[in-house]
Amino acid sequence: MIEIWPGDPYPLGATYDGAGTNFALFTEAADRVELCLFDEDGKESRVPFTECEGFIWHGYLPGVGPGQRYGYRVHGPYDPARGLRCNPHKLLLDPYAKAIEGGVTWNKALYDGDMPNLEDSAPFMPRSIVINPFFGWGHDRPPATPYHDTVIYEAHVRGLTIANPKIPERIRGSYAALGHPEIIDHLTKLGVTALELMPVHQFVTDQHLEEKGLTNYWGYNTSGYFAPHNRYSSQGQRGGQVLEFKAMVRNLHEAGIEVILDVVYNHTAEGNHLGPTLGLKGIDNPTYYRLVDGDPQHYMDTTGTGNSLFMRSPQVLQMIMDSLRYWVMEMHVDGFRFDLAATLARELHEVDRLSAFFDLVQQDPVLSQVKLIAEPWDVGPGGYQVGNFPARWTEWNGKYRDTIRDLWRGEPATLPEFGSRFTGSGDLYQSDSRRPVASVNFVTCHDGFTLHDLVSYNEKHNEANGEDNRDGTDDNRSWDAGTEALREQQKRNFLTTLFLSQGVPMLSHGDELGRTQQGNNNGYCQDNELTWVDWSDVRNKWLLLEFTQRLAKLRREHPVFRRRRFNYDMAWLTPSGEEMTVADWNVGYAKSLAVYLNGKAITEPDRRGRPIVDDSFLVLFNAHHDTIRFTIPKDYGEMWLTEIDTAMPIMLDTRVKRAGERLQVPGRSMRVLRGV
Repeated sequence: MIEIWPGDPYPLGATYDGAGTNFALFTEAADRVELCLFDEDGKESRVPFTECEGFIWHGYLPGVGPGQRYGYRVHGPYDPARGLRCNPHKLLLDPYAKAIEGGVTWNKALYDGDMPNLEDSAPFMPRSIVINPFFGWGHDRPPATPYHDTVIYEAHVRGLTIANPKIPERIRGSYAALGHPEIIDHLTKLGVTALELMPVHQFVTDQHLEEKGLTNYWGYNTSGYFAPHNRYSSQGQRGGQVLEFKAMVRNLHEAGIEVILDVVYNHTAEGNHLGPTLGLKGIDNPTYYRLVDGDPQHYMDTTGTGNSLFMRSPQVLQMIMDSLRYWVMEMHVDGFRFDLAATLARELHEVDRLSAFFDLVQQDPVLSQVKLIAEPWDVGPGGYQVGNFPARWTEWNGKYRDTIRDLWRGEPATLPEFGSRFTGSGDLYQSDSRRPVASVNFVTCHDGFTLHDLVSYNEKHNEANGEDNRDGTDDNRSWDAGTEALREQQKRNFLTTLFLSQGVPMLSHGDELGRTQQGNNNGYCQDNELTWVDWSDVRNKWLLLEFTQRLAKLRREHPVFRRRRFNYDMAWLTPSGEEMTVADWNVGYAKSLAVYLNGKAITEPDRRGRPIVDDSFLVLFNAHHDTIRFTIPKDYGEMWLTEIDTAMPIMLDTRVKRAGERLQVPGRSMRVLRGV
C-alpha cells in the first residue's frame, strides 16, 4: 500500500521538496478524488485523497520524486444538463502539471455523451510528470529591454530550426536549437531584442486533423498551462523539456534577447460538449468553462474553438495568474502575447477593458513588470478592440498591418491613415496617455501570407489543408507584383516602412529570407517544408537578409525612429517639398508624400536624463506606379545623403543631395535621406 500523508492545499499541482511530493487539486464538483500513479510498465496504482480544504483535495507522498507519472480520477455527478461531467473512468491531466509525457491517442474512450462512457481512457491519455524544480541559473538576468528599443521576432520553435543544416541534427526543431549559437547569431545580426515564440504550452492535435494526416502545427490548442510542449524537447519527455527550455532562455538572455510567449488562456483542447475529456471538463466543468445561460450542457464560444474559459471564476483567474507567474519566476520568460485577448476581458457578454483579469495583472508585482502584448480581438460580438486595452499593455496593431498593405498595393485614399500609422497611431493610443510603443507594428505574422507571398499572390491557395480552400481569411490585401524584381522591391518597401515607423516593429520568422508557403495563408496544420524556414540557399537570399540587417542597424543607431512620446518635431510634405494641407491629404488618388523627422529637437531625455540629439531624416514614399520627382525642401537642411533606396538592394548612390534639388524616386519605392 502506498503511504500518504495529509500534505498541504497549497501550492496546487505536484510539488517536489527533495524528500517527497505534495499533490493538490481544486474541484468543487467532486465527491472523491483519486491520485493515479504509473510505473515504468504503465501499471496504475490509485491513491484516494482523504484531505479536502476549500474544495482542494491534497496529499503528500514521501519518496515520490521527479519523473513520477501521474493523473487524476474525479468521482462526482455526471449531469450535463447541469453542466457537471465527472466520470472516474476518465484519467485526467493535472491542470498544474509542470511537465507532460506523451500525447493523446484518439479513441472513443476519451469521449462522453448524454450518459457517462464507462470505458477507461487511461491507455489513450498522456501522463502528468513530477519535475525537479532545481536548475542552475547562474547569473541569469532579464535583459529588460525598453519597449522603444525593442525589435520583436515572431517564431515557431520547430519551424525556425528544423531545416537549419548548421544546427546538429539531433537537436533541430527543439528548444536547444533555439538556444544554439547559429540561431542566436542570426537574430543578433537582425537587431532582434525579443523572440516571441508561438505556443509552447503543452498542446494537442485535434482528432479530425490526425485523421487527415495533418497536425496542429501552430499549437493554439492548449492542454497544459504550466508544461513546455514535450515534442520540442531533444532530451526526452520525463521532465527533460523543462531543463531544456530553461537552458534555452539562459542562452538567449546571455545574448541580450528576451523571450516572450504566445499564450492561449482563452480556451482549451477539450472543445465543446462533443469534445474529449482530458482535464478541466472532468475535474470541474462549470467552474472552468463559460456555459450557456439556461443551457449549461453547451459552451459559450467566443474563440471559434468550441469553448471559452470562464473569466468570472476565481479559480480560472487564479490558474491563469499562477501560470503566468510560474513562467516568469521559474522559467525566466520576459513577457507574454495573449491570443484572442478580447476573450480574457469578457466577464458577462461585452468586452470590458477593466475586467478582473486586467485588474489582477495591473496590481501584480511580478506580472505588471513584464511585457504584456494583446491580440486585441476575438470572434465574439464586439470583439475587435484595437486601441482599447489598458495602460502598460501593448497591442498587435491590425490597423497598421492593413493600412501599410493598402498603401503599397496602390489602394486610393490611404494617405491620412498611413500618416497616423507611421507615426505611432496616436489616434488609437494618445488620448489615454499611452505612448507610441503601445503599437506593435507588423506587416505579416504567422497568421496569413508570408512577406514573399504577400507580394506574389492575389488569392490564397490553401488546398493542402483539406478544406477546399474555404479556410483562412479572404481579406489579404495582397498584390502579385508580377516580376521577381518588383516583388523584391515591394518586400524592401514593407520592411523599410516597418523598421522606420514609430512603435515596436515585429518581424515574422523567415521573412528576411524570403520564406514562402506557396500562397497558403493558414498554415496551422502544416508541419512540413511548406511552413518551415528554408535555410538551404541563404547565400542566394543574402541581398534581402543584408538589407534587413541594414534597416535594423539604422533604427538601432538613430533614436529619431524610436521616439517614446507623441510630441514629434516633424513635417509632412508633398513631392514638391511644400507642407501638406488638408486638401493634399484628401486627394484620393495621391500615393506619394514625404516626411521630415527632426533629430535635433527630440524633447524626451535618455535614461540618464540627458537630452537626445540625433541626425534629421527625410523619408520619401512613392507608392505610385510611375517615377515621381521629389523636391528636397529648403527649410529643413542643406545637404542630405541617401541611407536607404528600396529601388536598389545594394546602396550605390553616395552623392550628396542639396536643398532645392529634384530627386527622381522610381515607382513603388522609398528613399531615406539623412541630413549631414
